[in-house]
Amino acid sequence: MTATAAEQPAAIDPDRLPRHIAIIMDGNGRWAQQRGLPRIEGHRHGVKSVRRITEECARLGVEQLTLYCLSSENWRRPQAELSFLMHLLEQYMIEERALLMRERIRVGMIGRREGIPDSTLAEFDRTVEICGDNDGLRLCLAVNYGARAEIVEAARRLAEEAQAGRLAPAAIDEETFAAQLDTAGMPDPDLLIRTAGEMRVSNFLLWQISYAELWVTDAAWPDFDESHLAAAIASYAARDRRFGGLSPK
Repeated sequence: MTATAAEQPAAIDPDRLPRHIAIIMDGNGRWAQQRGLPRIEGHRHGVKSVRRITEECARLGVEQLTLYCLSSENWRRPQAELSFLMHLLEQYMIEERALLMRERIRVGMIGRREGIPDSTLAEFDRTVEICGDNDGLRLCLAVNYGARAEIVEAARRLAEEAQAGRLAPAAIDEETFAAQLDTAGMPDPDLLIRTAGEMRVSNFLLWQISYAELWVTDAAWPDFDESHLAAAIASYAARDRRFGGLSPK
């Protein structure tokens, strides 16, 4: 579903709030190019959107926010842009610690650590440690993440367990499989938001979004703000989620 911020509600019913919101943050580069700026300026402004949306989700009482920061396919981009993205992530981990602690936000990461600079990983791990006892919103960053690779790795681990005789193939069910994914222990997304108008999920949480409600806006990520988030949540709250069954109405 495509939408605009004009659909925003006056208030959000806390009883209809999605438990887990996942966002494909798209359009940073195009946002910059439309303004005659280098692509990296779009990423720089995109960090401001991360800050305000994270803070707003914490204020609303959302349980988890998962942000698609860098896909495993994004390594095909120019090295200068990738280096800048890693620098931004490292800087974010340092500069946002005060906000994360004030809002009692926990931090985690899904995706492969290979290829991410050691200094970036060190600051990320330090922030995870600092925020480890927080009991508020869980902020999950998908970095060097690809859902197909995640599913293949889960299948490989289960196959190894079965081959070693520690797991009967007949015992493998959805719960067993989900426990091998990067997102083990996390609730599945209720609402998937994509910015910049693209109508695809781009190898993001393919297993986990099986029953997520989709909401797409033409706004590029640097322009995405609290009003867009409110519109997405209002659209979600108005939907009849049947999960393959019939509506109780």
